[in-house]
Amino acid sequence: GTGRSPLEAAMILVPEAYKNQPDLQQYPEITDFYDYYSGLQEPWDGPALLAFSDGKMVGACLDRNGLRPARYCITKDDYVVVGSEAGVVDLPESEIVEKGRLGPGQSIAVDLTTREILKNWEIKQRIAKQNPYGDWLKSFRQAITPQTFSDKVLLEQPGQLLQQQTAFGYTAEDVEMIVIPMATQGKEPTFCMGDDIPLAVLSDKPHLLYDYFKQRFAQVTNPPIDPLRESLVMSLTMLLGERGNLLDPKAEDAKLLKIDSPLLNETELAAIKDSGFKNTQLSTLFALKDGPGGLKAALDRLCTQATEAVKNGTKIIILCDRPSEVRSQKSEVRSIDETTSYIPPLLAVGTVHHHLVKQGLRLQTSLVVDTAQCWSTHHFACLIGYGASAVCPYLTLETIRQWWNDAKTQKMMGNGKIDSITLEEALGHYRKAVEAGLLKILSKMGISLLSSYHGAQIFEAIGLGPELVEMAFKGTTSRVGGLSLQELAEEIIAVHSRAFPNLTDKKLKNFGFINYRPGGEYHMNSPEMAKSLHKAVAAYKAGGNGANQEAFDHYEMYQKYLKERPITALRDLLEFKVSNTPVPLEEVEPVEAIVKRFCTGGMSLGALSREAHETLAIAMNRLGGKSNSGEGGEDPTRFIPLGDVDGSGHSATFPHLKGLQNGDTASSAIKQVASGRFGVTPEYLMNGKQLEIKMAQGAKPGEGGQLPGKKVSSYIAMLRRSKPGVTLISPPPHHDIYSIEDLAQLIFDLHQINPVAKVSVKLVAEIGIGTIAAGVAKANADIIQISGHDGGTGASPLSSIKHAGCPWELGITEVHRMLLENELRDRVILRADGGLKTGWDVMMAALMGAEEYGFGSIAMIAEGCIMARICHTNNCPVGVATQQERLRQRFSGVPGNVVNFFYFIAEEVRSILAKLGYRSLDEVIGRSDLLQMRETAKLSKTKALNLDCLLKLPDVSSDRTWLTHEPVHSNGDVLDDRLLADPAIESAIDNQSSITHNVKIVNTDRTVGARISGVIAKKYGNTGFEGELKLNFKGASGQSFGAFNLPGMILHLEGEANDYVGKGMHGGEIVIVPHKESTYDPANNVIVGNTCLYGSTGGVLYANGRAGERFGVRNSMGKAVIEGAGDHCCEYMTGGIIVVLGSVGRNVGAGMTGGLGYFLDEEGNFPAKVNPEIVEIQKICTEAGEAQLKELITAHVEKTGSKKGQLILDNWSEYVAKFWQVVPPSEGNSPETNPNPVAVEEKTLTPVK
Repeated sequence: GTGRSPLEAAMILVPEAYKNQPDLQQYPEITDFYDYYSGLQEPWDGPALLAFSDGKMVGACLDRNGLRPARYCITKDDYVVVGSEAGVVDLPESEIVEKGRLGPGQSIAVDLTTREILKNWEIKQRIAKQNPYGDWLKSFRQAITPQTFSDKVLLEQPGQLLQQQTAFGYTAEDVEMIVIPMATQGKEPTFCMGDDIPLAVLSDKPHLLYDYFKQRFAQVTNPPIDPLRESLVMSLTMLLGERGNLLDPKAEDAKLLKIDSPLLNETELAAIKDSGFKNTQLSTLFALKDGPGGLKAALDRLCTQATEAVKNGTKIIILCDRPSEVRSQKSEVRSIDETTSYIPPLLAVGTVHHHLVKQGLRLQTSLVVDTAQCWSTHHFACLIGYGASAVCPYLTLETIRQWWNDAKTQKMMGNGKIDSITLEEALGHYRKAVEAGLLKILSKMGISLLSSYHGAQIFEAIGLGPELVEMAFKGTTSRVGGLSLQELAEEIIAVHSRAFPNLTDKKLKNFGFINYRPGGEYHMNSPEMAKSLHKAVAAYKAGGNGANQEAFDHYEMYQKYLKERPITALRDLLEFKVSNTPVPLEEVEPVEAIVKRFCTGGMSLGALSREAHETLAIAMNRLGGKSNSGEGGEDPTRFIPLGDVDGSGHSATFPHLKGLQNGDTASSAIKQVASGRFGVTPEYLMNGKQLEIKMAQGAKPGEGGQLPGKKVSSYIAMLRRSKPGVTLISPPPHHDIYSIEDLAQLIFDLHQINPVAKVSVKLVAEIGIGTIAAGVAKANADIIQISGHDGGTGASPLSSIKHAGCPWELGITEVHRMLLENELRDRVILRADGGLKTGWDVMMAALMGAEEYGFGSIAMIAEGCIMARICHTNNCPVGVATQQERLRQRFSGVPGNVVNFFYFIAEEVRSILAKLGYRSLDEVIGRSDLLQMRETAKLSKTKALNLDCLLKLPDVSSDRTWLTHEPVHSNGDVLDDRLLADPAIESAIDNQSSITHNVKIVNTDRTVGARISGVIAKKYGNTGFEGELKLNFKGASGQSFGAFNLPGMILHLEGEANDYVGKGMHGGEIVIVPHKESTYDPANNVIVGNTCLYGSTGGVLYANGRAGERFGVRNSMGKAVIEGAGDHCCEYMTGGIIVVLGSVGRNVGAGMTGGLGYFLDEEGNFPAKVNPEIVEIQKICTEAGEAQLKELITAHVEKTGSKKGQLILDNWSEYVAKFWQVVPPSEGNSPETNPNPVAVEEKTLTPVK
């Protein structure tokens, strides 16, 4: 053994997030311990509750972000129970002395030899004092502080910069749409629509090596982290130098060089060279005379030099493609020119990294890259993910300098066209934007620290061959094969030859990778395509076959436009294999049957205008297909079928719509539940035929939905219960889904409230999605939707649109295969979406295993979208994706257009079925044996693509039983059903009368109350119930107690509760008090779990005890009084009131844009625990504020008998002075917070950063 206790091992491997932790100020030795070991071992992220024992010591610790519940109980005779929920072991309540929980990164242990119970800080202090870690760090650890940027221009001759940029693969869009916006705004640019260009390997345009990599992201099995609101647990600090031996820690192992950011400027790079750490610079340039074979020779040379350098004691290797100052060896070249090219930095880093790993030398040195080819956040992420510790992007810095020095830029600053900034500010902004973008990329995978991401290869390659992967990216998945080293060299030389020997262009080329432009890269969604489709849907007439010749001619033009496209998606390399005799068209199933399998994408009301959103819903309901509400809720007026339509197709209920019919309904069949829970109310859930859990979105998997502030009109704000004008960015994780068990719980919650709605889970394709889908199927989902990386979006960071996620073809085949192999395929319906545009696409998806088909962007085009690609600006010229009244009046779409479009698609599906000799889609789903490689498909970059993963699926031609699914999976026998079966309760609901009922509860009774709420909401809506159901429970409840509670429901629990109390509650009361026989002080003990009141839209919770992490996260209108809470209290609240009569953890009020918090601060340390980015804190300074607080505490004491509450009321003047009020800007003018509120009509709100 290593002579270490399991507690110490846990502290080293799973350290807490010890920076920005106010509680650690009194324990500097613990911080020193963590700082020392950060140089020897990168930290592991959760979710995990680790329990361990070596026979002498038994203990448990929680991961750094507290992503698992951990509750403990201690009795008078020293019996200690730790579990992932409360109520697991029945202990006599009168015997219990403490009920607690482990917070993020905390430990608890029992020493069996000394018979003592050890708590968190005591354990850590003992371990941290074993060695003088602080002295070791003082003697050896060095740091480079951020330095100012150099203002010296490197390339003085005219045209030099352009030549270098061209040779290193910059395009006009890279500079104008990525680099310059970062320099001017200090954040990554936002864009819209999806990635609808060919994959890099399929394109005939030159691409950088980075473009072949797709970022991976957390999905279900662990959560992404919220980099906007929980950034305090994240860090980009890196350590350079030789790593010591973890098994034998010594003082000199602390000798490492600390940098605060992986983006180095020239001054910092020079400081590293002068730091006293031995460093060697290796050139990555190579001579062109050796042709494409020269690349391999150059890489071999580089590896040999790296080995030699490390053996000679080099602690930092700098890989550099800059012109070299000196000719150290005769063979070395000065700069890239007509005779010299460069190894792409990603290839150089990956190759050297894996070479040194193979040689067992990797931990003796760090790699730093000094390169011209790195400008976007994705580039930095790739370099660091494949082994670089830091990067100096010298040509990007030079590009910004020359842009700033340009007379045009200075003129624009002078006349106010762009903000006037100094050069230092512009370079600083760029760094800030890269850093924020990197945090976001780490967070997508659920990683908190760059040191954990470093060398972790969190990517999937699409289009790289085995030889290349083995050499530079070993261990990275590359499922379809692709480029060899030789073919890659040809692509590099092609880019290089545009710049040398002589550059003819006067400015950078624009290939149209981001924006469509004639002559540029092909985009699947283009204005021409939209025009041809508009003609077709407008000409179609229902009924009579002969009438539609003109319409079909137009549709054929549209089809032809897509059929003759360049190879863009993997499916374009395939074609149908005709083996059967064709059947007559009239024998094939009718269009009416086919269109029922069609759904539209989850586009929210907010991203779309009312007109566009309602038109889609009406059209899909006419077809018997399904529209999707998206994540912004829905107006209840839409739930009622129309009966007031006049002869001209107008209705007084929806005066802004045209082309209506009586019996139409604008209610979306699929109601989405996203991480922001905007608009999720009991009535909303009861009006869905399907409830969709949005785990990820194709355009930006691993991130939350985004609605720019200018699109949050007062109508949208009302539906979302937020503030007008304030940008809404949903959390990247669902705060009630940190693992597969949690997902099963949310699926249970939704089946519980609405037992007749199917629950679907929306995932985005990436490697490993098969395993995830198997878990989702076991978690009782009814439908799994697989989205491709090319899904559209109203607003998303540009690098996410381009570089995250995989094509749906890879996802759907992997899921279909995995579910068949595990005999789970009959449990779920599979749905594919992402760039589907024709019946041909639908057939492709069907043969690969999909039973239903989702259409997003194309459905918008059918109702009038013209692909202007400005959704994120609120200026949509045709009223589809804007909230501006004047633009919305231009919306010309009618439901009939959308209906016609789907009829075209279905007709095309029918004709393909007939040609292949089949009579229905059911006969061909999953029949990949009907697909083959398309002979005529030729790629310009490689011949080596291998699509076996799409073509070789399990043979299901004879066994079709897996296509039969049960209508809706059931939650089985639940407590709510037993309550609803009680005639007294039944009549109280029917007659709106009052009733009291006593019930025993155990912790396997989950989501108690929700089914009753569902029954009431179906009958009376959210607020119509006039009766009162008072249910008194006794015991420990399971998760989601009181979820979706409604006005008129009063749930009283004597005992304790687990996580998610009051999730999505809309009204009524939940009261939780300790067991009557308990003797401990409730104010110091835990009574409810984590993430309570998540997405609550009303109602009150009174809990006589403490709560866990993230109390009141995304609370919209709920009120609560509790007696203490963990970290992240009131995170992203947009309304409501939270009162805490005790201490709380850190990061209070992060992202809080509405509502108020009142916190009792007895220890005087509350201000240090607040996240000051948005909220202000103040003492209570108005009578209205004092009255509001007093009223809630008085009610709390009445309902729970709280001793702490009574003490506060008895000594009011003394205690009221100890309360802090947490005030977001939108509440700064209310009578509760402001002694002199300003009377304003419509206050302009500061948008949230």
